Amino acid sequence: MLERLFGLRERGTTVATEVRGGAITFATMCYIVFVQPAVLSQGAGMDFGAVFTATCLSAALATLVMGLWANYPIAEAPLMGENFFFAISVVGLLGIPWPTALGIVFLSGLGFLALTLLRVRQMILDAMPASLRAGIAAGIGLFIAFIGLTHAGIVVKSPAPGAYVQIGDLASPVALVALAGLVVTAVLFARGVPGGILLGLALTTALAIAAGLVRPSGVVAWPPSLEPTFLRMDLAGAWRHVDLVLVFLVMLVFDTVGTLIGVSEQAGLMVDGRLPRADRAMLADAVGTLAGAVLGTSTVSSYIESASGVAEGARTGLANVATAVLFLGALFFAPLVATVGGGVTSGGASYYPITAPVIILVGSLMMGQAGRIAWQDATEAIPAFVTLVLIPFTFNIAHGVAGGIVAYALVKAGAGRGREVPWLVWALAAVLVAAYALLPRLRH
Repeated sequence: MLERLFGLRERGTTVATEVRGGAITFATMCYIVFVQPAVLSQGAGMDFGAVFTATCLSAALATLVMGLWANYPIAEAPLMGENFFFAISVVGLLGIPWPTALGIVFLSGLGFLALTLLRVRQMILDAMPASLRAGIAAGIGLFIAFIGLTHAGIVVKSPAPGAYVQIGDLASPVALVALAGLVVTAVLFARGVPGGILLGLALTTALAIAAGLVRPSGVVAWPPSLEPTFLRMDLAGAWRHVDLVLVFLVMLVFDTVGTLIGVSEQAGLMVDGRLPRADRAMLADAVGTLAGAVLGTSTVSSYIESASGVAEGARTGLANVATAVLFLGALFFAPLVATVGGGVTSGGASYYPITAPVIILVGSLMMGQAGRIAWQDATEAIPAFVTLVLIPFTFNIAHGVAGGIVAYALVKAGAGRGREVPWLVWALAAVLVAAYALLPRLRH
C-alpha cells in the first residue's frame, strides 16, 4: 500500500528512511510550536495556549496535504518572519486588532488559493531561469546556515557601531554543545552512517542534558483549548486593509516559490527544470494558510528546514506523514518536545543548541547548488548572486527571489540580450517593481 501511495522504490528510498527523514524535519522545525505562541501572545495579545494548539493543528494538516496529495517531503508550519510582521508591525505598530489581522491572513490565503487554481504560481515556478533556481537553493543554504549559527550562539548581534554581527562566546555551554554536536553529526554524515543525522541529534540532546542546558520536565500534558482563537477572524474589518492583504500575498507567493525550488533542487525532485505536481504542492500552502487563520495563527507555508529531512534521505510524502503525526503528538507531549526544540534562554536571548548543528550541516549541503550557476556568464551570474546574498542578508526568502527576478530582466536587457528573458519574468519584474514602490509596508 505504501509503495502504491508514495512510489518508494521509484525514488530509491525505504519506509525506514522516510520515517527518519520526517522525524529529523520535525526535530529541526519543532521550535515553531513554542516560538509561534510566544510571538503572537507577547506581540499581539493572543492566548498562548490557543495559538500553541492552532500551530500544531495547522502544521499537521498542511504537512499531511503536502505529503498525501503532492507526495513531497516538504513540511509546513506558520512562517517565521511573517509571524513577527503579523504581531509587531500589523497589530503592535499599526494598532490593528488581532482578529482583523487574522482576517487579513485569511483573505491573503484566498488570493493564494486563486493564484494556485489559475496555475499562476506554477507558471512562476516553471518560468524561473536555471541560474536563479540554483541561486535560490544556495541562498537558502546560506540563510539556514546563518540561522543555525545564531541558534548555536556562534554568531550574535554586535553592539559596535557599524557592525551587525560578531562571533559569540565560544566558551559558553550553548556554543560548546552546539559545536560538539556539529562535529559529531558531520562525521557521522560524512562516514555515511545510516541515520547519521538522527543519531547526531540524539547525541547532541544527551550532551545538552549532561551540560544542564535542558532539563526534561515531563512527558505528557493535556492540549490547551482552541476556543480563544477559533473562528475569531474579522473578515469585515480585514477588507479595509487591502494593502496589507497584498503585502501578505506577495510575501507568501515568493517565499513559497523560493522554498519549493530550494528544497526540490536539493532533493533532486526537479524534472527538466520543472517540479511535477507543483499545483498540488502549492495547494497545500493555500490550505495551510486558510486553516491557520481559521484556527488562530499567522501565515502557514513550506518550511526550509525540510531540507534537513531530505539530507537524511527523505524523498516522498511518507516523510511528511511522519512529520504530521509528530506535530499532532506535540499536542500531548509538549514537555518532551520542549526538551529537544524548546530552546535555551541565556542573557535575554533564545538559543537552540540541539537542533542548530543539523541546520548548519544542511546549509553546507545546499550551498553545493551554487556550482550550477553559470558564473562565466555575467547576465546569469549577477542575478543569481543578487538572489543568493539577499535571502540571508534580508532574512527573507521572498525579498531575495524578488530581487533576483528584477535583476535578471534588467541585466539581460542592459546587455542587449532581452530576448532571452521569458515574457513571464518580464511581467513579474514589472509587478514586483510596482509592488515595492506602491506598498511601503512590503519594504520593511
